[in-house]
Amino acid sequence: MQSNPSRTLPVPARYEGKIAIRKWFDKEGSAYGFLFIYALLFIVFIVVPVLAAFLLSFTFFDTIQFPSFIGLSNYINLLTQDDTFMRYVLPNTIEFAVIVGPGGYALAFLLAWVLAQLPKIPRTLFALILYSPSMTSGVAMAVVWKTLFSGDQIGYLNSFLMNLGIVQEPIQWLQSPQYLMTIMILVTLWSSMGIGFLAMLAGILEINPELYEAAALDGMSSRWQEIFYITIPSMKPQMLFGAVMAIVGTFQAGAIGVTLSGSNPTPQYAGQLIVNHIEDYGFLRYEMGYAAAISVVLLLMVLFFTRLSNRLFASEE
Repeated sequence: MQSNPSRTLPVPARYEGKIAIRKWFDKEGSAYGFLFIYALLFIVFIVVPVLAAFLLSFTFFDTIQFPSFIGLSNYINLLTQDDTFMRYVLPNTIEFAVIVGPGGYALAFLLAWVLAQLPKIPRTLFALILYSPSMTSGVAMAVVWKTLFSGDQIGYLNSFLMNLGIVQEPIQWLQSPQYLMTIMILVTLWSSMGIGFLAMLAGILEINPELYEAAALDGMSSRWQEIFYITIPSMKPQMLFGAVMAIVGTFQAGAIGVTLSGSNPTPQYAGQLIVNHIEDYGFLRYEMGYAAAISVVLLLMVLFFTRLSNRLFASEE
């Protein structure tokens, strides 16, 4: 008797699970493979360090002896006994963040909007010019700005002011508590046109021009009305991304004061930010537990302002 070739033989039950897994892997395995790489890197470089800092913040750890649990002592000392943190570091950080964060964010949006009005070639050229300072290393920043604000008579600013007769002797710009914070803010604003700026520029360019034409037919004639009623609502994801990048960049910008002044702590703590305080206790005094507590406070501050930005710019969808 000849067998019917069109007849399908039943698959044994023990192979059905393997076949289903094989089909799932062929269909979605590559996607989960890419996600696994990202998840692994995220866990290793984000989750584990954050958890380690949180756990160390409840310990005394001098990098030599094994960490010993001390409860909330680090947080209590930070808020009640650390006079440097309460008098200098926290006010400096808030002042720096309030000016540089919103200021740099508004400046990035304004420049992105202006560039979006230009033709493609000059827009690309100016975008590259504005973005390039954000890629400048600390060494290059030190060379440019320390030369400009040099405390001797050959410094560009001192030489300029002395030639005009405004000052009679050189001013120690980078060593003076009176000027250091102002210079830090100027330098940070100068280099704040980073990836958030490019995201805003891309968001403005992606807006459908027909929206502006329809608004003009409805009687909208002011550019400010176009910005507030069309441009900003149409690019909320880019605005949110720029806000988050501005917040993170502002709170982690601790190297500027140290690089400019050449010392940590900065002169009379005039430019001491919370990141510098972490480095001072963690890598100079080797009080890693206390430094971890300060880093947790910094993380909570960043998280608070990030959530606030999410409330302002997150889309309803």
